Amino acid sequence: MTSRLPLDVMTLAFLALMAAAAWFDVRTRRIPNKLTLTGMAVAIALRLLAGPGAGIDGVTGAVLAFVLCLPFFVLGVLGGGDAKLMMAVGAFMGPRDLLMAMLVIASLGGILGAIDAMRKGILLPVLHNCGDILKHWATLGRRGANRSLATGGALAIPYGVAIASGSLLWWLLRVRGL
Repeated sequence: MTSRLPLDVMTLAFLALMAAAAWFDVRTRRIPNKLTLTGMAVAIALRLLAGPGAGIDGVTGAVLAFVLCLPFFVLGVLGGGDAKLMMAVGAFMGPRDLLMAMLVIASLGGILGAIDAMRKGILLPVLHNCGDILKHWATLGRRGANRSLATGGALAIPYGVAIASGSLLWWLLRVRGL
């Protein structure tokens, strides 16, 4: 993006989307389709103002987020609203920044999950279950246990908060260069 105006407008639009998504996720444990799909469309439209290459980067970022989030959605460890919100993040950031933002998001999600587990006094069982899940995945189901958000007693956090805070942190540090 060459001019400051589209980036400033994009930053405001991105901030509004992330704030709304986090608010909905905390209040209702859902992120509405209207919000995520509108966010994705706005991101691509704003990127197109900077030229077709920027628009293609936005579409590529959304598709990459879909590809990377789909397995976690299918396994039941990521909600549909979270996956669609990640697609909107990809549309705003493009593929290069999306990958780094996902690392920040995953780190913050882990921290939020650990804090919630400590607060509830179940950190050790949660860590044990995480080890079982990793063992199950690593051995292609021959060992460990397959757990998901649907598993009874599963610890579920409003992951939209991690997505919003992690992606905004990366946006401000890397994309905006603050």
